[in-house]
Amino acid sequence: MAVLVTVIGVSGTAAIHFATQDRLGGVTAVSASGSDASNPGSYSYERVENPARTLVRQASGPLIATLTDGSRTVMLAGPSRTFREPKFTTVEVTTTAWVRLAPQPWAAGAEKAEWFRTWLAKSAGDTSPDIFAVAMQYIDSAAAVTNAKKLRVAGDATFGPDSGEGRLERSDFYDFLGVNWDFPDKVTEAASSERYGSLDCSGFVRMVYGYRAGYPLRGSNTAGPGLPRRAWAMSQLGPGTPIIADSGQRTLAYAALQPGDLLFFNLDPFDGPQIDHVGIYLGIDDEGHHRVLSSRQVANGPTFGDTGGKSLIDQGGKYSLAFRAAKRI
Repeated sequence: MAVLVTVIGVSGTAAIHFATQDRLGGVTAVSASGSDASNPGSYSYERVENPARTLVRQASGPLIATLTDGSRTVMLAGPSRTFREPKFTTVEVTTTAWVRLAPQPWAAGAEKAEWFRTWLAKSAGDTSPDIFAVAMQYIDSAAAVTNAKKLRVAGDATFGPDSGEGRLERSDFYDFLGVNWDFPDKVTEAASSERYGSLDCSGFVRMVYGYRAGYPLRGSNTAGPGLPRRAWAMSQLGPGTPIIADSGQRTLAYAALQPGDLLFFNLDPFDGPQIDHVGIYLGIDDEGHHRVLSSRQVANGPTFGDTGGKSLIDQGGKYSLAFRAAKRI
């Protein structure tokens, strides 16, 4: 089986080199015809609202990309893939959505900018690992991935030990890596040897979108450029486009969601109404339900499975009842 070697730019380190086969961390890639990325000028651009966004289509009509105002997250159409996690669920998620980060937040009319034309020509039809493929490199039994400096940057991640002190900040991406980190907002964090190889819910999001995909990260729970540390801060203070506003109550606005959105939950209302969990929206599973991928203590790491409660937001149960808000970063 042919092996495709790809290079992904990362924040704060050298580029990551890793090999991927047609089955990558629970993802099965099915070949399909790509778009004509060599001629982006032939595309049409349609503006829609709620949220404000631009739809990019081929001249023949098929949707190529969706770009949301104020967000770097772009949903591109690509070959169909099926995500599986048989240890924790019997369902599968098959999708043609490929999620990537544009170099800067989208704005109306940006299709005329040179940066966008260059980026679209490179990204349309690109089948190198996207946000979803990278995220699946941390689920149970995922193989270890090392970079050129022999630093383990991916592999089966645990949730991390409970401090026993009521601390919500457990295991960030630098704990998984085992390296200390200096953040742009003048915060320095030391990696914990006890949390090596671990990612809590927000740490998992920061690993995938931040360290691996290059989205800026903050060391504090404050407003400003980059994703803050905690789930509540991502929801309230972090950058991006609110897709479902947090009303303090459970939301049923599933139709507003797009694969790659960050979903926010209040799993423990006895500790107050504050958001305390974040995950990545995968899309519709083969039973027709909306499924989320997140790092969970009961499952001991990233999962879209059903251990300790189904990873669904639309069929009752723990996560459905706790689903409160969504954002597109």
